[in-house]
Amino acid sequence: MAGNKVYRASTTAPVNIAVVKYWGKRDAKLNLPTNSSLSVTLSQADLRTLTTASCSASYSDGDSLMLNGEPSDISGARTQACFRELRARRAALEASNPSLPKLSTLPLKIVSENNFPTAAGLASSAAGFAALVQAIANLYELPDSPSELSLIARQGSGSACRSLFGGYVAWRMGDKEDGSDSMADLVAPASHWPNMRALILVVSAAKKGVSSTSGMQQTVATSGLFQQRIAQVVPANMDLMEQAIKAKDFAKFAEVTMRDSNSFHACCADTYPPIFYMNDVSRAAIRAVESINAKAGRTIAAYTFDAGPNCVVYYLEEDAPTVLGAFAGVLNGVSGWKEDSVSAQSGAKLEDGIASTLKDGVSRVIMTGVGEGPLKTEEYLVGEDGQPVKR
Repeated sequence: MAGNKVYRASTTAPVNIAVVKYWGKRDAKLNLPTNSSLSVTLSQADLRTLTTASCSASYSDGDSLMLNGEPSDISGARTQACFRELRARRAALEASNPSLPKLSTLPLKIVSENNFPTAAGLASSAAGFAALVQAIANLYELPDSPSELSLIARQGSGSACRSLFGGYVAWRMGDKEDGSDSMADLVAPASHWPNMRALILVVSAAKKGVSSTSGMQQTVATSGLFQQRIAQVVPANMDLMEQAIKAKDFAKFAEVTMRDSNSFHACCADTYPPIFYMNDVSRAAIRAVESINAKAGRTIAAYTFDAGPNCVVYYLEEDAPTVLGAFAGVLNGVSGWKEDSVSAQSGAKLEDGIASTLKDGVSRVIMTGVGEGPLKTEEYLVGEDGQPVKR
């Protein structure tokens, strides 16, 4: 029966890790930020969300979302905003071309899988909402550009708007009240500076104590440092970071990355009551990076921390032996090292105190690098019969 046809589209989407952080909303409902931000999109070979969006008249129980094999609540305002915006754009296409099937009226069934743990401070919501929006946009055959789609993804999760591009991505805060100018744009593609690498030290895969959403609102309300951050620190860092990326100047990229991370966590500590996302293991990772740079006699590694204890270390491919070797020297027992890529011999030796704290506290590593934006795929998580595919 043609009326029960299942329409499908699949995409993968990447994680991004900000080097100039987004923290604070000027409009919580529309997810409008108090400052611009800038991130590096990470390779989907290592971290990605795969999402299949499908729709069919045969779906009797309305819209649904399955995440990592579990039914997920879609009644929340953020998910609903994404569905509503995408349906409106599809409905406009259908109105202008009556021969198109009326997909905007059909229930959506979305199935999504991450290849990394969710809610562990690994920006899972960024990849998740970027994939959700891109998959439905593909399903609906929308002509919208990644920047236009980023306006929708932003309403799901702020940082998701940056995952609609690969490479080096800015989220411009915008100043309009309706948020129509708060969107992502490309600073440089991955191919511009392809040798950027990231080593993620996963400190604990536990869910974090204070969610980013409530944490940032407390900071906006109570931190005096935060006012200086959004007025002066971030605009200066955005300019410096764009210059560093365009010039492929790693020393400048690294300094701005570390300073911005420090500024963000200082604002968290200045929140009342204070918020501590970093722990002793995080601080040992900072000392390790400082030690690696001191021994190299130049800046070859940069740390950054999001709202959680995991350390992301950026470095260039040509400095991999020194940077990775230093960490492998103390973390060779944890999973995630790629074969043949790491020799502990060539790395700087870390001080005993730093080494033992890292050894006790890092549960695994993820080796990755700069990568591409969402990719259309023929890998479907929903079968032609509309049922989730057993994997």
